[in-house]
Amino acid sequence: MGPAPAGAQDRGTAEEPEMMESALKGTVKEGKRESSKKRPAAGSPVEGLLQPVKLSRAELYKEPTNEELNRLRETESLFHSSLLRLQVEELLKEVRLSEKKKERIDTFLREVNQRIMRVPSTPEMELTDQSWLPDGVRVPLHQVPYTVKGCFRFLPPAQVTVVGSYLLGTCVRPDISVDVALTMPREILQDKDGLNQRYFRKRALYLAHLAYHLAQDPLFGSVRFSYTSGCHLKPSLLLRPHGKDKHLVTVRLHPCPPPEFFRPCRLLPSKNNVRSAWYRGQSPSGDGSPEPPTPHYNTWVLQDTALESHVQLLSTMLGTASGLKDGVALLKVWLRQRELDKGLGGFSGFIASMLVAFLVSTRKIHATMSGYQVLRSTLQFLATTDLTVNGISLCSSSDPSLPALADFHQAFPVVFLDPSGRLNLCADVTASTYRQVQHEARLSMALLDRRADDGFQLLLMTPKPMIRAFDHVLHLCPLSRLQAACHRLKLWPELQDHGGDYVSAALGPLTTLLEQGLGSRLHLLAHSRPPVSEWDISQDPPKHRDSGVLTLGLLLRPDGLTSVLELGPEADQPEAADFRQFWGSRSELRRFRDGAIREAVVWEAAAMAQKRLIPHQVVAHLLALHADIPDTCVHYTGGLLDALIQGLKEASNAKGRMVVSQGGELVMVPNVEAILEDFAILGEGLVQAVEARSERWTV
Repeated sequence: MGPAPAGAQDRGTAEEPEMMESALKGTVKEGKRESSKKRPAAGSPVEGLLQPVKLSRAELYKEPTNEELNRLRETESLFHSSLLRLQVEELLKEVRLSEKKKERIDTFLREVNQRIMRVPSTPEMELTDQSWLPDGVRVPLHQVPYTVKGCFRFLPPAQVTVVGSYLLGTCVRPDISVDVALTMPREILQDKDGLNQRYFRKRALYLAHLAYHLAQDPLFGSVRFSYTSGCHLKPSLLLRPHGKDKHLVTVRLHPCPPPEFFRPCRLLPSKNNVRSAWYRGQSPSGDGSPEPPTPHYNTWVLQDTALESHVQLLSTMLGTASGLKDGVALLKVWLRQRELDKGLGGFSGFIASMLVAFLVSTRKIHATMSGYQVLRSTLQFLATTDLTVNGISLCSSSDPSLPALADFHQAFPVVFLDPSGRLNLCADVTASTYRQVQHEARLSMALLDRRADDGFQLLLMTPKPMIRAFDHVLHLCPLSRLQAACHRLKLWPELQDHGGDYVSAALGPLTTLLEQGLGSRLHLLAHSRPPVSEWDISQDPPKHRDSGVLTLGLLLRPDGLTSVLELGPEADQPEAADFRQFWGSRSELRRFRDGAIREAVVWEAAAMAQKRLIPHQVVAHLLALHADIPDTCVHYTGGLLDALIQGLKEASNAKGRMVVSQGGELVMVPNVEAILEDFAILGEGLVQAVEARSERWTV
């Protein structure tokens, strides 16, 4: 259909009363008057209805602009459909922060700044003398061991700076939080504060004093403590407005040291800043034995020193490019729906923002790209790049004093360096979490390339918790059992590095242990640690065992899943001793049909339903043997459909009987054809079982 001829619209408007009159001929005059009263005059707008836009002939046939042509071309080549583009744009409108709320948040931030600067100072005291603290507040840190050197006094911060996604314009709803860095004055810090948690103790005392005085201010409806990214050594103070704005925003206060206070050379991943004698409560050995490095401890100190520099970098890279900011927002939604940014070791939105900055610096993303293009490019990079093998760096300096990427790979499973070349942004990200990110990125890219109608819904709108993403799921509870696992696995250096957090210390060795045991049965193993909930300032901080449960997800391979045999090396090979040590009493020496005598493990599984649950036997055996975690602490979820499958099998067995009439009575007799069919299936299974059997060889 072509456009209407010129003047058709005007004629239709002019003829409308005449058509109305002819339609109403023969009606009563009163009714005519009533209808004329109710009907609006021609040409007057009807309230609540959209009116057609009157366009001239020149406007109807106007050529599209370059911007419109580019938008159409981009929609066709990138979004594959106008619907996907509209869905992405509507999602961005939903997660963006409105200008009205920004003004209210800015007003609240100015009030917070004034309140902080009015907090009174305190006299200098020993770190172990905390009698000056009021009764209504507790130190938000586990001070173990309690004895530590140093002095502390409170002084108002030298500088209050807004950092994080709010300042950059990349924060996403519904939970809006603003990170505020409080630069502590140099007068309250001393040399060697980087040793033995002294800096973290002062940081916690600084927050405790602030919390007590801010909690008495009527401006705040809630003043509570929380952990920064799940790190037990780095608490933060949460402030929320009072009254109707209590859900408007959460302000997080992060104390940090003055610029260049700590020497960067003392915080390299190969350095030690937690002495073993102090941590274990022993006297110094004096034998000159080297101290184990504390890479995670050093990283947590470096993170506080780089808060402002990271914001400046992201502000420079993202700038005014709305497409880059939209891409970061979409990445945050993508991570949140898959729960990949939760708890300590998660792939946070900050890491995603720095990754976009890295791709911009390497020209894999351009400032002119749309948010959807940024999302695709970042997912493609994650799907094809393994940071556990080849780390990346934002540092462009050629300073020979900087450590190499190989040095960071020795200390951390995932490596992504910031512009200083000394801080690993992915220090807390475990190898399992990064492999899960890679796996989800590959699935997302395949979904986008498939051009499915529900691609947007599955990519950005559908929650995908661990129970939906994995075949088998197991929960380790209570978490206090992991403390015994650290002692069994001899993880004293890891405990010392993580400040006594035995869950974080045991997580890496446990996942490595299970990956080795499951072997070819396993496609992906991931873990989920729920974030520690916030707590009142008058309460003690939650202990490590109070952080819920540790959940592990197993994505299994169909090939080899139901095998009952774990084949080991031959008896005369040096690897046989390692195999026996790994499997313990499960390892047996067996002779096979080809004459080979090998170490092997045979699992008890008669029916197919039991074979599908062999991973449960593997996990329970290895955790009890190597980590001192009994089977009662492993809550395994898997094979829930076996009961349904077994019911279907029992129903199919009814084929083996049929009803016939004998002498006028109905009699149930065997169905020979169905029985022969079942015997054929059974024969195939027996042949496979015989081929898999081996003869027990005793020495």
